[in-house]
Amino acid sequence: MLAGKNKIIIFKSEFEFNFSIFNPVHKKSTHSVTFRKKKMSDESHINVLYVDDEENNLLSFKASFRRHFNVFTAISADEGKKILAENEIHVLITDQRMPGTLGTELLAQAVKDYPDQIRILLTGFSDIEAIKDAINRGQIYHYLQKPWNDQELKDTIENAYRIYHLKKKQKELSEQLLVTNEQLEFMLRQKLLS
Repeated sequence: MLAGKNKIIIFKSEFEFNFSIFNPVHKKSTHSVTFRKKKMSDESHINVLYVDDEENNLLSFKASFRRHFNVFTAISADEGKKILAENEIHVLITDQRMPGTLGTELLAQAVKDYPDQIRILLTGFSDIEAIKDAINRGQIYHYLQKPWNDQELKDTIENAYRIYHLKKKQKELSEQLLVTNEQLEFMLRQKLLS
């Protein structure tokens, strides 16, 4: 496209739009503006911990989801507790049957220590008692069976994070409301005293 002696150059891709005015006399762009739009699903900020005593499952999980999430893995509940203590984990996924500590026990402890965290039970067994225990003690968001379907598990993690984010936002708004109420009460007292 020509505009007087200058050329208008437009570069467009799926995630970027660049608009430049090229001056042929000076052989360079005199003005350039770039617009970038975010990718539809930027999940890389979601911290997910997967706890399972089978190393092959941990490797498979990491390989499947490392491009979508910040993936942490632990081969035992004790190792998982260390990771939970050192990192802000948004979504905790655990197997049920592990030596030493059952997945439901880990989930029940996580409820006490990290109440906003979203918990998922992923197991190869359809043990009704374990599922009831996970729901009642571990307050799980979702139950999935192994072998998992990558897309279903990815969608479940993304939905879990949305709930985590909403819980955090609700907590922030409640705290702001308390502060605002205290300020209003103070102002009312001041007005009554004057």
